[in-house]
Amino acid sequence: LDGKVTISNLLLLIVPALLSVLLLATLLSIGMNKQLEFKKTKFKRIEKTDITIAVIFFTTVISTLTLSVLYSVPPLLTFLLGLSIMFLVAQFLMRKKDINKDMIDFIRDIEYDTLLFFVGVLLLVGALKEVGVLSQFTNLYTVMAPEYANYLMGILSAGVDNVPLTAALLKADIVMSQQHWLSFTYATGVGGSMLIIGSAAGIIAMSKVKELTFASYLRLSLYLLVCYTFGYAGSYFMGSFI
Repeated sequence: LDGKVTISNLLLLIVPALLSVLLLATLLSIGMNKQLEFKKTKFKRIEKTDITIAVIFFTTVISTLTLSVLYSVPPLLTFLLGLSIMFLVAQFLMRKKDINKDMIDFIRDIEYDTLLFFVGVLLLVGALKEVGVLSQFTNLYTVMAPEYANYLMGILSAGVDNVPLTAALLKADIVMSQQHWLSFTYATGVGGSMLIIGSAAGIIAMSKVKELTFASYLRLSLYLLVCYTFGYAGSYFMGSFI
């Protein structure tokens, strides 16, 4: 939102992101020798309501990208408008139908876990801000080059939420090229997932999958660090095309 990168710049991150995911999948597949079996579940017919909601959501994503690139419309406005239309249409179409209660309960649990996650993040960030730790992160850029400092900031975002880290960096008014801002965006966005508590998605997955714990996720830290480093290098290279 500060204008350091654009939607068209962010689309360049698709290549390094895809390659890093493929690398991670390859590393995780080493040593696998068992067979995965899928249990057959009851087939549920796709209703017109489902198709309508899917079309609205897909149209919202495409419109957000298109309007931002062609007419510089803020992505936040387009996305909020599309989501508002989607929820209104969903409420109207399903007002007389029996909604799957199990699915509603599942969504409610996810929302609750996500809420607790962000409450914890806000408390943590507030504490770090009060003791002056958050502002010290930006001092990295006074002792090392931006490409190395951005890499470390991505790792730090695994313990501290990436939003306040980004806000602190913008507030410090550090001068960087668009190439550096693009790699910083990748670093803080992806680096947070090196710890399972570093993202709302990780918190939700840990609450739903019993085998997925903080310790079991931590055992994959070396793989995650390798793939993060590979993706960061790719994002820095793609930034040279801006």
